[in-house]
Amino acid sequence: MSKTRNIFEDVGTDAPRERPVVQPGAIDRAARSGARGVVRLWLGSIFFALAAMLIGAAISRLLGQGVTLRGGLPLYGTLPPMDAQAWLAAFDRYLAGLPPEAPPAISDLAAFQRAFWWEWGVRQAGTLAAALWALGIMGMSVPRFMPKGWGLRLAGIGALLALIGLADWALGPAGHVPALLDAPSLRVAAMSGIGFVSLGLIAWYILKLGRSEAALMQARRARDARAFGLSTVVMHLVFAQILFGALLAGRDSGRGFVDWPLMGGHVLPPGIWAMTPGWHNLYDNPVLAEFVHRGLGYLLVLVGTIAWVRGRKNVHRRTRMAFHWMAVMLFGQVVLGIGSVLYGAQWHIVLAHNLGAVALVVLVLRARFLARYPFQQSIRG
Repeated sequence: MSKTRNIFEDVGTDAPRERPVVQPGAIDRAARSGARGVVRLWLGSIFFALAAMLIGAAISRLLGQGVTLRGGLPLYGTLPPMDAQAWLAAFDRYLAGLPPEAPPAISDLAAFQRAFWWEWGVRQAGTLAAALWALGIMGMSVPRFMPKGWGLRLAGIGALLALIGLADWALGPAGHVPALLDAPSLRVAAMSGIGFVSLGLIAWYILKLGRSEAALMQARRARDARAFGLSTVVMHLVFAQILFGALLAGRDSGRGFVDWPLMGGHVLPPGIWAMTPGWHNLYDNPVLAEFVHRGLGYLLVLVGTIAWVRGRKNVHRRTRMAFHWMAVMLFGQVVLGIGSVLYGAQWHIVLAHNLGAVALVVLVLRARFLARYPFQQSIRG
């Protein structure tokens, strides 16, 4: 006869009292692999070094100190001239490298030293960005800090940094591509274009590394496809606008027209297609470059406003705020651009305009990112 059991007695005491822990899936395990926070800090340091190079180069050209000096990369070695004799030798190298028919842009040692420090600082910022990338890649390969699946992406950043140096080498004044030596705007546009593409990729990677792969996959289910598509169009227009701005800066042509909205009193300014052969106008005609730069600005405002109207209707608060900030910076850039025209491209306005370009790239990418990967929130919003 079986023993009567108490109704409060545990049944099956031999069975384990604790339930086994469910192992996470492959996505969760991959999300925890690699030091994502460390990688974000590393990418952020490269971002600031590269931004300093681009903004410093723009301001040096504006101040008339952007004379490209001949020498290796980095300029005459990492260390600058350390005494009077070394400065004279560097100045002689500069004069010897000039074409015989061209008058020197710098005629005395004091002006040469000012130009040298600007050029040296810009190149060292670029060298620092490349060195930070190389050291980071080597460091992450040893202790397995590299997040899973990110090796090729981060290697691509290094390839873009190498392309900036290649553009400087190929299109610079050292004579490696003689047919293009009369088009300094090409060198500036190539370096600026690749540089801002690099900044954009780094910013996008920092945003993605801020959340786990599992969180990104879950957030993507709630994406706003229309807002993402419109912000993608805005992103491409911003990069095109930066490219034509660099073509203007390469010819130091920001002071060519000081009226707005007309250009020299005309809707279609004279000389817009004055160069022969005609295709030279596409990269070396400052009138055409400024005309396109202004036209892209109007188009950017139109598309940006449409994107903002769509983004402000998003159900996720952070996504709405991201589109608000994008619109604020976009209209701020318009004001700075008009001010730069009306005040003859004064350096402090142009400095703010260049800083604003970096901020606008980041804010457009952030709005685009949150349209695709929104943060989940409660039903109360």
